[in-house]
Amino acid sequence: MKFSVKPAALAVASVLALAGAAQAQNVKVAFIEGLSGPFGGVGQNQLKHFQYAAERFSGKQANSGVTVEIVPMDSKGSPQEALALTTNTQPVMLTAGVAAWRAWLAAGGPMPVVVAGHSLGEYSALCAAGALDLATTARLLKLRGQAMQAAVPVGVGAMAALLGADIEKAQGLADAAAQGEVCTVANDNDPSQVVISGHRGAIERAIELVKDHGIKRGILLPVSAPFHCPLMQPAADAMAQALADASLQAPLVPVYANVAAAPVADAETIKALLVEQVTGRVRWRESVVAMFDNGVHEFVEFGGKVLAPMVKRSAQDANATSVISMDDIEALMKGL
Repeated sequence: MKFSVKPAALAVASVLALAGAAQAQNVKVAFIEGLSGPFGGVGQNQLKHFQYAAERFSGKQANSGVTVEIVPMDSKGSPQEALALTTNTQPVMLTAGVAAWRAWLAAGGPMPVVVAGHSLGEYSALCAAGALDLATTARLLKLRGQAMQAAVPVGVGAMAALLGADIEKAQGLADAAAQGEVCTVANDNDPSQVVISGHRGAIERAIELVKDHGIKRGILLPVSAPFHCPLMQPAADAMAQALADASLQAPLVPVYANVAAAPVADAETIKALLVEQVTGRVRWRESVVAMFDNGVHEFVEFGGKVLAPMVKRSAQDANATSVISMDDIEALMKGL
């Protein structure tokens, strides 16, 4: 891949849970692999890639006293339990994103001109941009996961992905299905995929009504809480306090905030938008379009393979690449 004048927008999809990292602490991250049978080798290969990335990351962080260890954990016995709760999911995603990013830097990869992250990935993006150090990012995401899980009892809320829906169709469906309950657009991912969030009853009604609103399909998501909707207000309050006390610097490069779909560089503004993000809409499609219109045509996603396809659907002339392994990094570096 050839980078343009504005090389790449860093889209940090994954964010992992580095459970409360502190100075002189070894952070153990569970690699939960659900593949078996003829696909078992795929999971083992991914584990080796993440372990290598963690080793490179830990070497870079030697002076800080923070090291990362990827611990294999077979989840085949209880496949729904391992990552179902957001208290577990958020740390795991942070680790994947940051490990891949650090491995990229260790391999000599260039710094992007802007960064962005989807939902909790915004914290990974801020960490990559130097606004948050790793220990602070880990502590904030641990608290964020706990606060979100505590905000709504498991089973009370739900989320659904709407396939073949643009933002207008999704909003119309959400309004029709609410019937006095919370049902709102949570993620505007790309022109053909929107996620709604709210009370379980309202979300289930929305799924039943998709055809009436010209939407191809509604899929209930396996999440433990209704993220990015007003039901998360208790979590937003908790994050407001945590962020007020957190050390956050001006980022080295602009960060496109989820709820603003625009670049921000002021530390206090970033904190305020992170609080708003807990209950607010992730405007990912608009963020991608804004970056593209600002001259960013090369996008690299670190730690996952979810955002790159969304980028391509939102800005069809953009180039988007996913990086989750050392093979990915080596292939990308050859194109520089």
